Amino acid sequence: MSTESDIDFVLRTVEKRDIRFVRLWFTDVLGNLKSFAISPEELEESFEEGIGFDGSSVDGFASLEESDMLAFPDPDTFSMLPWRPSDEAAVARVFCDVYTPDRKPFEGDPRACLNKVFTEADKKGFIPNVGPKLEYFYSESQIELVPRDDAGYFDLTPMDNANDLRRQTTLMLEKMSIPVQYSYHANGRSQNGVELRYTEAVSCADNIMTARLVIKQLAAQQGMYASFMPKPLASQPGSAMFLYQSLFDHDGENLFWAPKEENDAHLSPIARHYIAGILKYAPEFTLITNPTVNSYKRFISTGEVPNYATWGRKNRSALVRIPAHKPGKHSATRIELRSPDPTANPYLALAVTIAAGLKGIEDKLELPAESTCDTFLQTEEELAAQGIERLPRTLGEAIEKFRSSKVMREVLGDHIFDYIVREKKLEWNDYCTAVTDWERDHYYGGY
Repeated sequence: MSTESDIDFVLRTVEKRDIRFVRLWFTDVLGNLKSFAISPEELEESFEEGIGFDGSSVDGFASLEESDMLAFPDPDTFSMLPWRPSDEAAVARVFCDVYTPDRKPFEGDPRACLNKVFTEADKKGFIPNVGPKLEYFYSESQIELVPRDDAGYFDLTPMDNANDLRRQTTLMLEKMSIPVQYSYHANGRSQNGVELRYTEAVSCADNIMTARLVIKQLAAQQGMYASFMPKPLASQPGSAMFLYQSLFDHDGENLFWAPKEENDAHLSPIARHYIAGILKYAPEFTLITNPTVNSYKRFISTGEVPNYATWGRKNRSALVRIPAHKPGKHSATRIELRSPDPTANPYLALAVTIAAGLKGIEDKLELPAESTCDTFLQTEEELAAQGIERLPRTLGEAIEKFRSSKVMREVLGDHIFDYIVREKKLEWNDYCTAVTDWERDHYYGGY
């Protein structure tokens, strides 16, 4: 919760650093970053009264009849934009919470949705922490992905010509107080990754939005294009957004850890119920964590991408993987959710996955047996006999699972829920009626 001292610190910094523009950031329902700038003179008033804007122009926000919105800056998210000039006309940014004119949280604001889930968890004694790992591709063209190197996973060779870009990205994020755990060359040609340090859920979503912009911004400055498309090339691995989740109590203790005497995975009963909740509701929240037609091109049976709602420790085809426990590092006990991709709105993706885990705790769901062998080697019949549910294979399947989910509607609220169903059905129908090059190559001359 922000305090007067937080606001005073921001106002003093703006004056001391001679900041001329303050950019107010928020996202639409689909996760696109939105922004408008105000002058420093308006900033103090904005903390108390908000800044009005037209919500009818923002996807998923409001109709023309109910278009007035108020953006209230969150002083805890204030940061300089280090790629802008610092000696003259300096620019800062601050994330905003969106309210209606009668000062109520706007139900179409994704950040408000995650804040609500976080607050409900906090009331139960849980503080959700998340560390994200984003993968993406560099290319010289925005029109077509042309790989620029032949480097592989963690390679450090002259072939990895993105080294400098990754270093600059890390430095830029750290200037914005976003610690980077590590950056690396990923499996695919010209594919890269960055893992951010874990933080509380809302801050994590803010950091993901910032990282996506910084990666694209720095690539553009080098005449490059950075793409978060989940599967841009059929012959190359897809890009994921791994989410490392854990619950802490108010004393800073990790509630997921348990001594080895309880189980080899070092998972507490709370952790086991949490994972069970994610497994149960994964088919229903997949539309949020994997929101595009292309998202499902990534779900192929390579052994690295989950196709079924399973968990395991050494099984990287599992939906939920348990990273190896480090002796004496109880605070590092966490789960790795492997299905999301970087096109997801991070506020909504964290809201639905955390809510699913909390629902598992609330209902004391039993964790099924660990998946110890790669599911892609088993038949559908064998998996069904074990009670293992398959994740949606297409956007169309994901929409149907999502629209019948009472839990997802409850978490997201009617406004966001109905908008997503409506927009994604249009997207799926457009895709189903589009005629592709593959179809012409295979059918045109033979019929």
